[in-house]
Amino acid sequence: MSSTNGSSLCRLGLIVTFAGVISLSVVFLWFPPSNNCPLPLPRPEQYIPAKNKSSSTEAVEDKPILLLWTWPENYRFDLSDCKKLYNIDNCQITDDRALYSNADAVMVYHRGISWDLSNLPPSPRPPFQRWIWLHMESPTNTQRIPGLENLFNLTLSYRHDADIPVRMRLTTRKKPDEGFVIPKKDKLVCWIVSNNAPSTGVGARNVFYREFSKYIQVHMFGKAYATFLDYSHYYPTMASCKFYLSFENSIHKDYFTEKINGPLAAGTVPVVLGPPRKNYENFAPGNAFIHVNDFPDPKSLAEYLLQLDKDEEAYSRFFTWRKYLSPTPHLILQNQEFVLAICTACDHIARHREYKEAHDLYKWYFN
Repeated sequence: MSSTNGSSLCRLGLIVTFAGVISLSVVFLWFPPSNNCPLPLPRPEQYIPAKNKSSSTEAVEDKPILLLWTWPENYRFDLSDCKKLYNIDNCQITDDRALYSNADAVMVYHRGISWDLSNLPPSPRPPFQRWIWLHMESPTNTQRIPGLENLFNLTLSYRHDADIPVRMRLTTRKKPDEGFVIPKKDKLVCWIVSNNAPSTGVGARNVFYREFSKYIQVHMFGKAYATFLDYSHYYPTMASCKFYLSFENSIHKDYFTEKINGPLAAGTVPVVLGPPRKNYENFAPGNAFIHVNDFPDPKSLAEYLLQLDKDEEAYSRFFTWRKYLSPTPHLILQNQEFVLAICTACDHIARHREYKEAHDLYKWYFN
């Protein structure tokens, strides 16, 4: 009797299982699964950053590499100065040539290139890499080294139309600053001259100065006149003068250097000799400086400065721009000459990745 009941139960179980399979099959046939089902939820660990993701090592590796093929004039400085002085820290600057194949950009100093080009970086360069031509001298002081056509991608220069222009600029403010006070003056006209070599194009400024100095006293400083001015005295001495002769060694488009930035930062009126006034006004307000071209001859300029020396109200109007504009003192140590240029290049390659070529450097530079 018990075996008969067991068999009956077994047959009943098989019938129920078979019926369930048939029912499920019918349901799947009538209601096929949707193709729009949501994706499975991600596992929590997918949102957990890798342990070293924010480490300083990987942060450096993510930055583009700027390779200094040579130090310009062998003037070396602490590479951390870009961060410290200009808050530029978005690229990795190095002089390690072993990193050449990985460098995003290679900076080549024009005056350091040998005449036979034998000391240039290896060619062909990696396709992603850009070569930067660094040159801060005027055309008068530029050698036309042959064979530089179609080698460089980017130009770095004082020129406004360079790919990477380098210049200390005035910065603006919305609220007027009424706190500026003109420094005390005990000298009328000053000039710091470190170079007086005829080959550098100083003829025009020397001719003007010789005539100008007949009518007004000029306090001379600098190596060219055997009165070396210590670096620590540079800005204080300039601030003690009512006028400073910002005479460039040669006259070219956009070629006005730290010679105008220094007096603007020190609280002195620059008297400029260089490109036309309108070119200077791309950099500084027209009422911030005096241009020698505004006068028919050196004697007339000297008479005007002597007149301003007696008229404090007229003299003070040369500083009204300080309410809304701020100058920044430039670096003055010899080994710091190229700090701004190199740091500016670092910032540029981090912000700009587009491709470009500089086909004919000299056609552009000497035009």
